[in-house]
Amino acid sequence: MAYTRGDSKQIIVGAAAMFVSNAAEFDPTNADPALPDFVAGTSYRDTLQDSAIVRNVGYTMNGLELQFQPDFGEVQVDQLLDVAKLYKQGMQVNLATAFAEATLENLLVAIAAASGDLTENVTMDNPIETGSTNYADVLELSSGNIGECPVERGLIAVGPGTGDCEAGSTLERIYVAYRSLSIENVTVSAKRDEASMFEVSFRLLPANNGSYGKIVDRLVPASS
Repeated sequence: MAYTRGDSKQIIVGAAAMFVSNAAEFDPTNADPALPDFVAGTSYRDTLQDSAIVRNVGYTMNGLELQFQPDFGEVQVDQLLDVAKLYKQGMQVNLATAFAEATLENLLVAIAAASGDLTENVTMDNPIETGSTNYADVLELSSGNIGECPVERGLIAVGPGTGDCEAGSTLERIYVAYRSLSIENVTVSAKRDEASMFEVSFRLLPANNGSYGKIVDRLVPASS
């Protein structure tokens, strides 16, 4: 076989669309809530957009970064100056992005608040016009309680995939995180020369079957 330098079709360039579970984390053992099924000939982005299980967070900034951090222990022996053996003793997976749409729904996810902290269409008295009312969305900034369980949510991102597809077909890569928890500081700002966005880092936790999630490369054939 002749030597080839590489395959440019395997290079991925482009942003991913991100969706977050409306209720809780995805449980791969009992499917509650269940991940939306793939639909033949339909991009998974479109399937998720029409699903009541997840919500599109909208625009993001600086893309999506998935980081794997293994932790290895060492075995040293007298006869070697370096370690004789490494063994895996820990694992940590993080997912980072920035929500460019500064909605209260996105802030709720970024600060790992409970769904009940956000109340929509609250009737409020209007102090300017006598006898009229306003409707507002209210996010309570609650400190929580001692012993309260942290809020975990499922995440799905759909971006460009690798490979060579037929004309009109689409290649997509799907990232699924079963359990995600926002663990880093989140800044809410209002600045004259800078857009307000929420930089968020999610710690991914393994489900009962030991899986953090999955990555799927999918070919969506062109419509006939």
